[in-house]
Amino acid sequence: MKATCFNGKTMNYDENYPDPKPGEALVRVNLAGICGTDLEILDGYMAYEGVLGHEFVGTVEKSENSDLIGKRVVGEINAGCGECEPCQKGMARHCPNRTVLGILKRDGAFAEYLSLPEKNLHMIPDSITDEQAVFVEPLAAAFEIKEQIKLQPEWSVAVVGDGRLAQLITQVLKLTCPNLTCFGKHKSKLASLINIGVKIKIGIEKSDEQSFDLVVEATGSNSGFADTMKLIKPRGTVILKSTIASRENLDLTPTVVNEITLVGSRCGLFKPAIDALATGMVSVDSMIDSTFPLEKFFEAIEHAKKPDTLKVFLKP
Repeated sequence: MKATCFNGKTMNYDENYPDPKPGEALVRVNLAGICGTDLEILDGYMAYEGVLGHEFVGTVEKSENSDLIGKRVVGEINAGCGECEPCQKGMARHCPNRTVLGILKRDGAFAEYLSLPEKNLHMIPDSITDEQAVFVEPLAAAFEIKEQIKLQPEWSVAVVGDGRLAQLITQVLKLTCPNLTCFGKHKSKLASLINIGVKIKIGIEKSDEQSFDLVVEATGSNSGFADTMKLIKPRGTVILKSTIASRENLDLTPTVVNEITLVGSRCGLFKPAIDALATGMVSVDSMIDSTFPLEKFFEAIEHAKKPDTLKVFLKP
């Protein structure tokens, strides 16, 4: 099959990459999205080698579950061993032996085909386009915050970041917390948020400091953590969403002095995300940027790296 493979240093296009091994559902990839984690892997995050890509929509070609064959699906990216304590408690995403699509010991979606366990797959209704469906995985990560924190409507909430994940988080939190501000660096990327009543700010002013009950850091940079700590109130809660390759030390002193609660947040349940897209509760169309054929992956990656770019797709 055709695939792009990362050898730890460079990405290469291979027209004869090995097909996925049998034993799981075989999915033909319709469309895959490039996300910040993919770009961080190219900089050394997770020391991963193989086929990148974990945001996708595809069509099931082979499966032991006949109801899935021919259906359009998206897939949860963590595959647990099924035997350890976390797996037994329904927390396969924390399985110490897990594989993760395009991130850890499992080839991903920048290829013609991928494989996943049947239980990881979710069918997509016809009302959701392929482009919209690719957003299910990051949108599920945004909804995970509502699973971890009991949001209070009266809270003053800030999201730090103006990329794809930050915008999805902003839309999700706005459903519960109307007093929400998104802090970014590129006004053009945040324009669509104004239409749904979100206050946007370019940079932090003195009056913003220590004025938010909840702050979500979704910049993908170390500097974003410093900005987050400027915004959070003493004894407030910070949600950390960024995964970054940099090993630069972070100053955690303000966290101790101001008694801040830090919450790491990663993957989430797919059903709330699919429902939100199907009902129009969350809109992603304004974040759709451009689509490249798989063999032009280098141009796609370079375009995705530009600071004013939103969602870029690869189409096998």
